[in-house]
Amino acid sequence: MKRRDFIQKVSAGTTALAAVGSFGLQSFTTKPKTTKITVLHTNDVHSHIDTFGPDEGRNANKGGVARRASLIDAIRKQNPNTILLDAGDIFQGTPYFNYYGGELEFKLMSKLKYDLATIGNHDFDNGIDGLYAQLPHADFGFVSANYNFSNTVMDTHVKPYSILKKNGIKIGVFGLGIKLEGLVDKKLYKETKYLDPVEISQDITRKLKQDEHCDLIICLSHLGYNYKRNPNKICDLKLARATKDIDLIIGGHTHTFLPKPTIVKNSEEKNMLVNQVGCYGLYLGQIDFYFDSNKNKTANGTSIIV
Repeated sequence: MKRRDFIQKVSAGTTALAAVGSFGLQSFTTKPKTTKITVLHTNDVHSHIDTFGPDEGRNANKGGVARRASLIDAIRKQNPNTILLDAGDIFQGTPYFNYYGGELEFKLMSKLKYDLATIGNHDFDNGIDGLYAQLPHADFGFVSANYNFSNTVMDTHVKPYSILKKNGIKIGVFGLGIKLEGLVDKKLYKETKYLDPVEISQDITRKLKQDEHCDLIICLSHLGYNYKRNPNKICDLKLARATKDIDLIIGGHTHTFLPKPTIVKNSEEKNMLVNQVGCYGLYLGQIDFYFDSNKNKTANGTSIIV
């Protein structure tokens, strides 16, 4: 399919899906001046650079960095106020990682102009020293609030949160990682300390809301969407219910595909969003936030097939 025809077909499909997946974060009367912020996101790409082949089952002819780049370019042309985020597990899954050790993944993400990413458990698969060695190839930042890297080579290279500004809208983004003990060999993550994600989130969101005066707060989470067989394990849904002031949790780890974001009541019984788009770069998440002149917000959400 020609690139132009492909983008036109995808754009038409995205419009239809967005209309179906509309929901409000707050009751809101439309005013003449509205600022639209588009949040694009991926998770658990796992070193999948190429498009899946025509004989690869349910993933046939899907994915691929080049196609994702075309989609992102088209969306950015429609709305320059667009940010691009990743929720971790960038590494491990194809020979590209085995051969290049993450260099190619970070270089391509830089080409796509990712703004921020968080760190997943598989991003330690070459050890924390292997992750550190690839940082010069990443022209984007990393956020993780509940991994304490102070006694490791990653110290000062990962921030708890970062603030992005688009057309007068202040966007606070913080990261959360899954507990590594029992999941990753200790010799790979070394002295990295895991901190309670709920307590950290309560602290970080207070800073972002009260001290930094953010208009939009996003959590990049690699905790997992939900664990039905292990209800005591922290997950995105539990985090959403236990906290306040987060507008959107972008999740990873469980490879959960959501056709549109889940609406969850937070600790103050206010609506917030949780989204995750499967794995392997098969889908691109898109959440559009609309701010009126008083910075009240509504949102549309969808997942786009790559």
